[in-house]
Amino acid sequence: MGVMLKLVDAILFLFFLLIALVAPLIDAQTCLPLSYFPEFLVQLKTWYTQEYGDYLVSEKPHFFVGLVWLELLFQWPLALLNLYAILSSKPWFNTTCLIYGVSVSTSMVAVLSEMMLSNKASDKLLSMYVPFMGLGVLATLRGLLAHSSKATSAHGKRPAMARKKRA
Repeated sequence: MGVMLKLVDAILFLFFLLIALVAPLIDAQTCLPLSYFPEFLVQLKTWYTQEYGDYLVSEKPHFFVGLVWLELLFQWPLALLNLYAILSSKPWFNTTCLIYGVSVSTSMVAVLSEMMLSNKASDKLLSMYVPFMGLGVLATLRGLLAHSSKATSAHGKRPAMARKKRA
């Protein structure tokens, strides 16, 4: 089980690293003035929008802009915390990972529902968004599993009544 958790943590680490970079540099262009970003980032997002036919990014429906704000103000800081927690084996990683996973899964249900029910999304576009649903589910499941860390000590595993008091 320990090897599997390390593999899941490595996959999540890569996704959290991707989110840590993409959210403020690319996704933030959806709700902030483009003048805040270097021209090459604006061109990169324009290329992506045209290449993948991402109508949500180009049309900016209100629900999508709201989800981007959720990503920037809530999910992005959690992704940064999760990166730190993985690198330093923090015992609270399960909690932040669970919160992150549930939030991303909820957001992705809204986005994927819109894409699939509107029939506007190509398979190519769906192939960009579906992995993030997988990320949400994986993060949620990882948050529900025991933390594999050396941070827990033998003292932390004994019941409080069984501990000896020292003078």
